[in-house]
Amino acid sequence: MRLISLKLTNYRNCKDLFLSFDKTKILIIGKNAQGKTNILESIYFLSTLKSPRTSNSVELINFDKDHFRIETDIIKSNTDISMSYGYNREKKREIRLNNVKSTIKDFKSVLKTVLFASSDLLLLRGVPQDRRDWLDRAISQIYPAYDDRLSKYDKIRVQKNNFLKACAKAGTMDESLLDVFNEQLSITGSNIIYIRKKYLKEIEKIAQEKHKTISETEHLRIMYDCSFLGVNKEIEDIEVIKEKFDLSLEERKQEEIRRCQSCVGPHRDDIIFYINEQEATKFASQGQQRTIVLSLKLSELDIITEKTGDEPILLLDDVLAELDDLRQNYLLKSINPNTQTIITSVDTILFEDEFLKDVEIYKIDNGNCTT
Repeated sequence: MRLISLKLTNYRNCKDLFLSFDKTKILIIGKNAQGKTNILESIYFLSTLKSPRTSNSVELINFDKDHFRIETDIIKSNTDISMSYGYNREKKREIRLNNVKSTIKDFKSVLKTVLFASSDLLLLRGVPQDRRDWLDRAISQIYPAYDDRLSKYDKIRVQKNNFLKACAKAGTMDESLLDVFNEQLSITGSNIIYIRKKYLKEIEKIAQEKHKTISETEHLRIMYDCSFLGVNKEIEDIEVIKEKFDLSLEERKQEEIRRCQSCVGPHRDDIIFYINEQEATKFASQGQQRTIVLSLKLSELDIITEKTGDEPILLLDDVLAELDDLRQNYLLKSINPNTQTIITSVDTILFEDEFLKDVEIYKIDNGNCTT
């Protein structure tokens, strides 16, 4: 899979930008706040219809314009495909594949990317929501329908919370209706937990090898911390997960009524990383934590390729400056030559002359690119 071109119209500070990609390695250099990250964000957006930096798509529109548009041409499985996404301040969007209106599901199934930004290096030090977001984004690249399950679960959870608040305000409680909400939550939530645990088991196997190559002596383990199953990586049947989910909902029903919120479910879960049986969040050095994240991101590439048959596009956003020489070299040398890689950096000083020989270089200034 390769990007052939990218056109941005009124996308953040990129009012009228066009890039043509002739090589598999592209380097975009420029000072901070010139638009480097915006370019990678727009490519990632086409693959997920989500921004890693905001949940409000209106924020992607240039401040003095009324809409934005992202257009790209790609080659996938020897087939040319054009993609176009437009969005305006009235929150109306237009999605097209090969100039024909497309569904969200079909659109999201086309382009696959792995984004590795400097902010990802804080994954282990962040809050559980950060780790859940990483896991959910990674899964969605392989199973586009997974997003629908997440949306359905969140919708039910919000409705349940609103119901609990309304009951508290009225001083009454319809437990039969609460049971209906809980049943819907456990059905959808159990499926989410099952998929998450299955994915973690798959990525752990790949990440362990990559982590060992960098660290030489350290063993990585990844565990799913479920609010009612505890910390383990066993993949229970969905029926077993649902049974335990139902039991926990019943046990904590009065607590939820008192707090007016859902206290049980995948929205409360976490992912825990261990190095040599020590919890990495608590005991690992900054370098060790960065090795884990680097291993995870490279493993995402392998999983997407294995599951879809296509090499995803790797987006490296100012990440090299945050890595030491050992991890920089491992990252750059680990990338498959067939993987199109788009890298942003302040300058070329971090790259060896040999690497730069076959790299397409763009310079960006205030949203405009030159070669």
